[in-house]
Amino acid sequence: MFNIAFIAHDRKKDEMVNFVIAYENVFDGHQLYSTGTTGMRIMEHTQLKIHRYLSGPLGGDQQIGAMVAQNDMDLIIFLRDPLMAQPHEPDISALLRICDVQGIPVATNIATAEILVKALDRGDFAWRELVHKYKPEQL
Repeated sequence: MFNIAFIAHDRKKDEMVNFVIAYENVFDGHQLYSTGTTGMRIMEHTQLKIHRYLSGPLGGDQQIGAMVAQNDMDLIIFLRDPLMAQPHEPDISALLRICDVQGIPVATNIATAEILVKALDRGDFAWRELVHKYKPEQL
C-alpha cells in the first residue's frame, strides 16, 4: 500500500476526476490524500475514500508537502494549469522542490500521470517499500 496525493488546479479538476475514474481500480487499496475541492470532486464520482486536506490556496499544498518532507508520500499527481497564474505559486514551487529533494515521483500533466500509474499497477514502486522499511526513526 502506498500513499498517493491528488492535486489539481481549477481548470484541471475535471481532467483529474476523469483520470481517477479511469484508474480507480489501481488507486483502490492505497492510502489517498488530496487538497480539499479536488478530493471532494473525486469522491463524488468514485468509490474511493480520500483524506482531504485544506484547499491549495489555504495551505493544502503545504500539508501534503509536510508528508513529503517526512518521506510519508510515495506519489503525487498534481495537474497544474500552466496558463493561469496561481496566487499561491510559492507554495506550489515549495512542494515541487521538496519532491525533488526527497525523490518523490510527481506528475504535473496527464501524460506523466498515466505513465506513473501504469508503473504503480505493474509493481514498479516496490522500491518505495524499502524506503519505508529502512526509514530512520523520527526524533
